[in-house]
Amino acid sequence: MSNSLQAVHNIPEICAQLGITDVVLSPGSRCAPLTIAFARHPAITVRTVPDERAAAFIGLGLAQAQRRAVALVCTSGTAGLNYAPAVAEAFFQQIPLVVFTADRPPEWIDQLDGQTIRQTDLFGRHAKGSFTFPADTSHPDAGWHAARLVSEAVNLAQQFPAGPVQLNVPLREPFYPKPDEELAFGPVKVTRELPGRPQLPAATLRELRDTLHDTARVLVVSGQHPAEVPLRLALREFATAWQVPVVGDLIANLHQPAATGHNQHPRFTGRQDVFLTVPEPGLKDALRPELLITFGQSLISKALKLYLRQHRPAQHWHIQQAGPVADTFQSLTQVIRMEPADFFAALSAENEDIHGLTESVALPAPTEPGRNVLPPDATRVAPRPRLNWSAPAEADTAKAAYLRPWLAAENWATGLLAGFMQRADQPFNEFTTISRALQQLPDGAALHLANSMAVRYANILGLPAGHGAEVFANRGTSGIDGCTSTTVGAALAQPARPVVLFTGDVAFFYDRNAFWHNYPTPNLRVILLNNHAGGIFRIIDGPRQQPELEEFFETRQLLTAANTARDFGLRYFPISSFTELEAALPVFFAPEGGAALLEVFTDSKTNAEFFEQYRTFVRTSL
Repeated sequence: MSNSLQAVHNIPEICAQLGITDVVLSPGSRCAPLTIAFARHPAITVRTVPDERAAAFIGLGLAQAQRRAVALVCTSGTAGLNYAPAVAEAFFQQIPLVVFTADRPPEWIDQLDGQTIRQTDLFGRHAKGSFTFPADTSHPDAGWHAARLVSEAVNLAQQFPAGPVQLNVPLREPFYPKPDEELAFGPVKVTRELPGRPQLPAATLRELRDTLHDTARVLVVSGQHPAEVPLRLALREFATAWQVPVVGDLIANLHQPAATGHNQHPRFTGRQDVFLTVPEPGLKDALRPELLITFGQSLISKALKLYLRQHRPAQHWHIQQAGPVADTFQSLTQVIRMEPADFFAALSAENEDIHGLTESVALPAPTEPGRNVLPPDATRVAPRPRLNWSAPAEADTAKAAYLRPWLAAENWATGLLAGFMQRADQPFNEFTTISRALQQLPDGAALHLANSMAVRYANILGLPAGHGAEVFANRGTSGIDGCTSTTVGAALAQPARPVVLFTGDVAFFYDRNAFWHNYPTPNLRVILLNNHAGGIFRIIDGPRQQPELEEFFETRQLLTAANTARDFGLRYFPISSFTELEAALPVFFAPEGGAALLEVFTDSKTNAEFFEQYRTFVRTSL
């Protein structure tokens, strides 16, 4: 065996020693040495997915679920370009991917050789780094260089903030070992990185505590974040100690029960998409923060983003251990380089400055949407709850007086949603379908939300109180191109966990190759909202008012998923009414039976009209 091929065969050994256990590859000839080396390594699970775009998103789903780096392997030419959407998503969502792109040797680039493009730095600034493997490793120094580059690439992918890296591997023929030739893995030199956790000096913590003590109107906002018990517990303690409201979308994963088994923290607010759309200036003024504390990544809620840009706080602290920080609300004044859990724990530790601030703000328990709806012959709408946000109690501290309207608005919005969604006179529509599906979602499921309306519906509705689902969405770039493939990757990563996808027809049919592989996913459940169009364009302002709506924005199609379900062995549930939905959901979600697809057929115009009824109901509710 040549020294060059031995250096290539050492790649999986380095990956394995640095914690990579899963590889997703797409077949090709130029990548054969990489394919064979990874396939024969005893510590690595290799899966083959022919479509590189789907393969990359499946790898992203594996990495997201397992919270460790996953490797991708493809052949030369345009194969690597098909990784680009998933690489960009991984970059902005901070998910570690190590992308191995096989390539022609450098002397054959731009020489009209087949399946050859310019692959160096293929993903540009959407990768954390780009490395080029030596084309010739016959010299011992070149072999050392090759091993060092692999260690650097894997370490960089996993270094906070995590993300994708590319390692371009030029390969010369012969690509294949002889029939009786065994591959040797190592010994090989590996460089490891040990993660650290930055802490703030005691004097700085005292300054931050003093600011918190002297500021009445403090608001915490979480962007997208994985579910982490230490963070939720630290945030619960912080919010209690300082009487602070905590706001986050569903993808912030702050709704989950704490480790003690209690329901979500009573100061957590997730209905901002409801109460911030109410045209009531007094409420907006009451909710305005003086100090905003943020952590995590992107927000779904446009209402919250616009509100904080229009009602900017005097101070805005963002908590992030390392990496670039976005000024999303145009108010950033301070970046605090810590893990969010460590920050909130440090500032809620025993301190005489916060004694006396821990009185609770008592409010009625919120009314949660239930599993039962009004009887079929009912025509009434549940009475609208009143929002008493402007009536602080006499004993309120200044901090409690600010907390109270946030909790009152959350409680009011929850009751309002419950009343509206239980209307008996509503037509069959996708908004109510998502509401009822959420009520029957298996506890502890991994819930994936496709972009466009599925993620927006779920964010408005939220999960039942105390539900333990972890929520995922490709909100790094908010594209539709790999939502199904990412979910498939999660199902492969955690075969014992229910993995559920809510998706629309455009996202689903765009990504049908997510199922084009040979690996069972009996834990996968897909709810497909098929309105035969890009229904979001009937709901958002701008396109819905244009005469070109149907042809150039909605792009209507007549497809159904019946053939897809048959081709890939998915149990299939076609649904066209609430009666069919209620009968199907328990069977669909049951753990036995294998992977399933529930296709909900609705009318795009009806969906838009019902959603407009909801918005009008909220706007006129005070």
